[in-house]
Amino acid sequence: MEILVPSLKVGAAAAACGVFTGAAGGILRSAPPVLFAIIAGGQWFTLGTSYYAARLSSLGYFGRGKEEPSPSDKLKASTVAGGVAGTCGGVLRGPRNIIPGAIVFTLLGAGGQAIANWRAARVVDEAPKPDGGFWSRWSPIKQLSDQDYENILEEKLLRVEADIALIDDRIKELRESESRAKDGGSGLAKSRPESPSRA
Repeated sequence: MEILVPSLKVGAAAAACGVFTGAAGGILRSAPPVLFAIIAGGQWFTLGTSYYAARLSSLGYFGRGKEEPSPSDKLKASTVAGGVAGTCGGVLRGPRNIIPGAIVFTLLGAGGQAIANWRAARVVDEAPKPDGGFWSRWSPIKQLSDQDYENILEEKLLRVEADIALIDDRIKELRESESRAKDGGSGLAKSRPESPSRA
């Protein structure tokens, strides 16, 4: 299920693209667009499902025992998946298309993954530029580092703690004055003489 459900989702998305492409192709060729849409949708569904399922299975095999598959594992998995998808697509189009389809889709899978690996490596290797250019000098928004953000939070926390301490002192003073007022009131009541009762 971990492989089947995501593969079917990818296949459904590919089928939707295939339906639109097939309908457009049918209209351009003055052929029945519904028939073209159904055929193209079925072919794209097969290609998308088989490619994604084979890639997930291959990644599980090549990347076993690893938390994250390496770029070479991804390249091998995409190459195998392209061959499987091309074979399945060739079966739908006829026996003569099996080998050419497998070769073409193998090359497409390997080439696409190689480009993806190259772009991912470029993003990792590129260091962030300290100067953001002309607009960074005039922008009211400043990009903070993690350390700067941590310092700001610590300052705010210290201010909050100081305010809490002041409030605690004020509460203590109020309670002391209230207790003194109560003690003073009770002392006056005790010292006041009782009025003589009338006979």
